Order: sequence, then C-alpha cells, then structure tokens
Amino acid sequence: MSLRFNYRKVNAPAFRAMMALEQHNAGRTSDKVLTELVKIRVSQLNGCAFCLDMHAKDLLKLGDYQDKLLLLCVWREAPIFKAKERALLELAETVTEISKAGVPQAVYDKVREHFSEEEFVDWIMNINTINSWNRIAISTGMYPGADL
Repeated sequence: MSLRFNYRKVNAPAFRAMMALEQHNAGRTSDKVLTELVKIRVSQLNGCAFCLDMHAKDLLKLGDYQDKLLLLCVWREAPIFKAKERALLELAETVTEISKAGVPQAVYDKVREHFSEEEFVDWIMNINTINSWNRIAISTGMYPGADL
C-alpha cells in the first residue's frame, strides 16, 4: 500500500473545509464514545483502514471500551450495546449504505426515541462526515501510519 499523494497539501482549502465540518460536529454531540463507535462502524463498512485505526485508538483513549470495540462489527448479536447505541449504529449503517433501501421509517423511529429532530440532523452530519473522510482516505491511498 502506498500513499498516492498528500491531499492536505495538494488542496489545503478542501482539507480546511472538511476540518470545519468536523469541528462543527464536535460541538454538537456530547457523547464522545458514541461518536467514536459510529465513526468506527462506518469505517468498517467502508473498509477504511486509516480511519478505523485512528478512531479505534481515539475510543480507547476515552476509557475501557475494548469489549465494545471488539464486538462492534457484530453489534446486533452483542447485548453489551444499549438501545440508544443500537438505534444510532443502525442509522449509521443505513445512511452509509443508503442506496440499498434509503432510511426506513422504522430506523428513523428508533433513533427518534432517543434523540430530538435537531440531534437527528447532528448525527446525520456526523455520519456523512465520516463517510466523506473514508472516501478521501481510500481514494488517496491513506493507510495506518501513512506519513502525512
């Protein structure tokens, strides 16, 4: 695997735009653990090793979440995940794979049991942002430990 180019240097305004979105998102959600779980799950689905590595490490810095990290790829079968986490992980999956079935009403309803409309938009923005980061990283050949 090799880095194709450092997009941060090649197109700094694009990088700054993504960082501005990331900073906006960071100020909108207070549950850092859930944010990292969503970023990790989306990165798993997209096959983004760079983002998966970064966010797994970020999650572990927040505390003892190794069990959740190890079971995240099978969250539906793991009782360690609470209803709120399950609802959001399902939303993250449906938005990431939106061409398959859109966002079904049942998924929306589950999320709304735990989050307001405003928070729903915040989570959609978070999910869209990590999907964008994944696509940038994969398209430019980023990998864990890449020298940026």
